[in-house]
Amino acid sequence: MDQTKAVLYCRVSTEKDTQETSLVRQQEELTSYAKSLGYTELSVYKDQHSGYEVDRDGLLDMLDFMKDQQVKVLFVQDETRLGRGNARMAVLHLIQKYEATVYTLNDAGPIALNEMDTMLLEILAIVEEYQRRMHNAKIRRGMRRAVENGYMPQNNLKNRGNIEGRERKEVPIEEIVQLRQKGLTFAEIAMTLKGLGIPISKATVHRRYIEYMERFEE
Repeated sequence: MDQTKAVLYCRVSTEKDTQETSLVRQQEELTSYAKSLGYTELSVYKDQHSGYEVDRDGLLDMLDFMKDQQVKVLFVQDETRLGRGNARMAVLHLIQKYEATVYTLNDAGPIALNEMDTMLLEILAIVEEYQRRMHNAKIRRGMRRAVENGYMPQNNLKNRGNIEGRERKEVPIEEIVQLRQKGLTFAEIAMTLKGLGIPISKATVHRRYIEYMERFEE
């Protein structure tokens, strides 16, 4: 990972031409600040959009870039550039998940969060961890129930126990039908398949099952 890599994010609230000057000034000041701290490989993202919204092209592109490239440093003029209200907390939470540090010109260093912000971010992290645990528990329960009813995934998916097994399909309809016949709900089937590395939603499981049964009845 390149330790000199960082991103700059600039935002103004409107699309008025007069705001262009502010964007240019933000970029120039942030570039100078980042380079003074030793960061030379800089990617710049800009938005002319309300901070109360998270549907901002520049912001979304920046977050994707930080995640994909494992960028650990972000420079902004001040914390309100990231967002306002709930949008601000959502962005800070994502950046925290990336284990990245936010530097602001306003703080002349790492972003200074107040006690309430820190508490909210801690709560969000705890809630997300328990959601992850519940999701994994549902997958394990679905898999256990399927196995108890005689489902043997190692005999069905290639490279998961049986080398001679058939290749995994994009939508494994035969596995869906088999699990349904063993009494699993569509939600449990989706969870079970996700546990096998097959990303699929409950709605897709239901739709493909119905389509298959309709063809079978014809």
